[in-house]
Amino acid sequence: MHDLPLIEQIKKRVPNLEKNWDRYKHMLKERKIPAKTVLFKEGDLAKTIYIVKNGCLRIKFDDNGRDITIAFLFRNRAVASIHSYRGTHKESRFGLESIEPSEIYYITEEDAATIYKENEGVREMVLEFTLERFETYLGLFLSRIRDSPEERYLNLIKQQPDIVTRIPQHYIASYLGITPVSLSRIRNRVWKEENRKKS
Repeated sequence: MHDLPLIEQIKKRVPNLEKNWDRYKHMLKERKIPAKTVLFKEGDLAKTIYIVKNGCLRIKFDDNGRDITIAFLFRNRAVASIHSYRGTHKESRFGLESIEPSEIYYITEEDAATIYKENEGVREMVLEFTLERFETYLGLFLSRIRDSPEERYLNLIKQQPDIVTRIPQHYIASYLGITPVSLSRIRNRVWKEENRKKS
């Protein structure tokens, strides 16, 4: 798993997991998927944990027929439906799909529970990752309230340039909470302003 820094990071922080990794490595299964592969839908009972090896996944939900993007997940990012994972028979409130051809690892709820039980410290690290994602989502929520659409776009260019260069524009627009037409206008204004500064 040297091609997956997230797992190596956990192993280094939890010596017992590192020592006994041969007992667990079969639990982490690899899968190659084409673009637009749905891993689970909104409303599914989704308890599998996914980790991106290569490519990009998108977290999304349906808002009365409007497709809304919550997050883009690139290499070394993990994701699971917290609604399904935390409780019994809870439907996921979002869906997960690939945007690009992707390689992912996945682990079932049962296998993850075995690792947690036998390796003290893993659960705490998972909590750390979860809180990190929560902080990101909170930042997005506050930005939707506080910032103008153009400010949100400029922040995206600055903080997550991979999204701007790799992701189709209609997904970026839904992530920023604007229409594709509005995004096109903002991009043109930003481009003109950059050219004006250079001249």
